[in-house]
Amino acid sequence: MIIYNKLWDTMKKKGISTYKLRESHGFNTKTIAKLRQNGTVTTKTLNKLCSVLDCELSDIAEYQKD
Repeated sequence: MIIYNKLWDTMKKKGISTYKLRESHGFNTKTIAKLRQNGTVTTKTLNKLCSVLDCELSDIAEYQKD
């Protein structure tokens, strides 16, 4: 399972809120909800997050065995 616990820490460090993701960067509310629930998101979404946060994929996601 891919989990996004690191995403929230990275966002805090970079000073970017979920509000800013939605309003300034065009992220959908449903996408943010999927991330909160460790749901399935596209690689396009992950790429955009890395771009907005200026970080590596490992800074926002990690693999955890089920």
